[in-house]
This record gives sequence, structure tokens and C-alpha cells, in this order.
Amino acid sequence: MKAVAILGSGYTKIVLKVVLSEGQSVALKTVYEQGTDMGRCLEDFKDPLGCHKLVSFKLKKEIVLLQRLQHPNIIKLRGHCEDSKGAGGITAILEQGFPLQMIQLLQSRWEERFRVCLGLVRLLHFLSHSPLGSVALLDFQPRQFVMVSGELKLTDLDDASVTEPACQTDQDCVLQFPLRNFSQPCSAQGVCEGLNEMRNLYNAYRYFFTYLLPHQAPPALRHLVDHIMNSTGEMKGGVNDTLEAFEDMLHLYKSGMHLDNVPPSLIRDYAVTRGKSTSGNMQSRCWPSYNHQGCRCSRCTAPRRWPSSVTPILTIFILNNQRKWTGRLLASFRSGFSHLVSDVNSDVYLKKMKASTGTTV
Repeated sequence: MKAVAILGSGYTKIVLKVVLSEGQSVALKTVYEQGTDMGRCLEDFKDPLGCHKLVSFKLKKEIVLLQRLQHPNIIKLRGHCEDSKGAGGITAILEQGFPLQMIQLLQSRWEERFRVCLGLVRLLHFLSHSPLGSVALLDFQPRQFVMVSGELKLTDLDDASVTEPACQTDQDCVLQFPLRNFSQPCSAQGVCEGLNEMRNLYNAYRYFFTYLLPHQAPPALRHLVDHIMNSTGEMKGGVNDTLEAFEDMLHLYKSGMHLDNVPPSLIRDYAVTRGKSTSGNMQSRCWPSYNHQGCRCSRCTAPRRWPSSVTPILTIFILNNQRKWTGRLLASFRSGFSHLVSDVNSDVYLKKMKASTGTTV
């Protein structure tokens, strides 16, 4: 294997991008010798071998949790290896992800931001009902997540807790955040039941939902967005209710029922040429678009539903087999072109011009 880049580092671990002999890229996570945890241990105990064993414990715990907690929104553990010399060292081999860039994500389309939040809620639902019980992410920060092919994945589990906090009175079951406090009653068994779920869900609200969900949400979906923001911000519902609301919103978005109906006559105004694409294009621009230099939008499965921002420029559009994660086709809109070219995966729709214009498209 060949290390080609540093993907990230923290107090305890460093993550390297590694290319295997067959060309596959993976991530190696191992103890960070220059990290804060190792530095503090050496300063306190002056024992390099003992400190390495101590710091390695977090990574060993993470490997065990990754083996037990398998979910599409948790990074996949490909394998691990231990130091054969008995020094306590251990390395985890993971699928490669890329650090979550919140600034870049804030500038992306709402559809992609919604996908991140949906994946997060699905993850939190799993953690609340995991094979190990209710799991709390004690160090809940965007830096604990990576992106893999557009999907959000949790990559750091060493600070996860697999037990609900013990209690003697209700005062022991209080969650304190910078702006809000929440509490649960202490159960007869002496456990703060539901506190782990509450901690995860409110952190999802303050680190992700607040920034990613409301901005540029489709108008017809804003009532659902407002409901999610209100229920998670005030802790009026649990993760089950939140996931149900997200899945309802996903259904509406995939079906296109949130979009305005285009008059049926609009589609009849076009002549379709199958197996063709266009060359020498004159680009149209619209917002939102997947292409900043042109107009490229996702089309719903419903044949007469289009984003309202593109209906005034529906002169030429091309459909191919490219789809977004929601299953919606991508349509490219043009204001003109020089000639048609063969493309078995594309269809060109040309608007029919009235006879009074003397020309046709």
C-alpha cells in the first residue's frame, strides 16, 4: 500500500488516504504520535510504550463499535491490524470518505442539504434502537462525519456511550446546552431513559438542521420543514416522529407533488427526437441549477411537473439517463444549438413554433 495524503487528524488519531496494490483507495486510521492525547500522556508519565497502549484504547473501542453498529450512514470497517510486537498499536482500515465541509454544503442545492439531514436522522433512529441499546454521541460535531458518494457517514465513534446515564433523582437527568436545557424523569430503575436520544436529536438540530434545512426549501415543503424545526428545537417529539416527517417530505419531493403543474398543452408543443443530443449549444441560465454556467435541473417522474424557474425558457431541453439520488431525471435546457449529434442515451425536445413566425426550431 502507498500513503498518498492526510485526510484529517485530531487529538488521538490521524487518518491517511492509502492506495492498495490493486488501485483501490481506503482510509487508514491510527494513533497520532504528535497528537494532543499522546503529548499530554508523555508529559505526565514519560512512558512512550505505555502511552501508546493507553491512547490506542480509543481506537480499539471504535473498531469494536464499528463491528457491532453497521448502518448505511456509518463508515464501513474493511479490516484492522494490530502491532505484532506487543506495543499495543492498532490500525483500522475504513472505506474512504472526505471530511464534511459545512461551508461548501451551505452553498449547495437544497436537495443535497436535505439528503445530508435525512441520512443523519436515519442514523440517529438506528442509534436509538441499536443492537447495543441507545447510543449517545458525546462529541457530536460536524467533524465527526464524512461524505461518501454524497451520503453522510459517521466516522468517529470513540466518544460514543452505549448506556443511558444513571440517576437517583430527576435532577440527574438534565441536558445542558449553551442556550437551552432539557430534562427527563429518572426511572424506577435509576436510569435517565431517552436522554441519549434527546442529546443526539437536539445536537442534530443545532449543528445541522438549523443551517441546512430552512434555506431555499421548496415553498410547498416549508410547512414540513417548519414542523421539523419546531419539534426538534423544542424537543416536542422523538426520533421516531422526526424520521417519519423526513420520510414524508422525501416522498413529496421524489413524486414532484410539491411542484406546480405545467399545463398539459405544454408537452404537446414539443417535438421529440430520440437517440440524439445537441452540439454548439447556446446556454440558458436559471436558478437553481446543477451547472452554474447553464440551466440543468432535476425533472420529476410526473411528466408535467417542472421547476417554475425554467418554464419561461422551455425552448429546447435534453433528457438522458442521468438521475439524482431521488431518482429524478436531469434535464438540460438550451436557448439554441448548431446541430444534432447521435446519443443513444438522450432525447431532444424542440418547441414547435407557430406558423406565423415563418420558422421552426
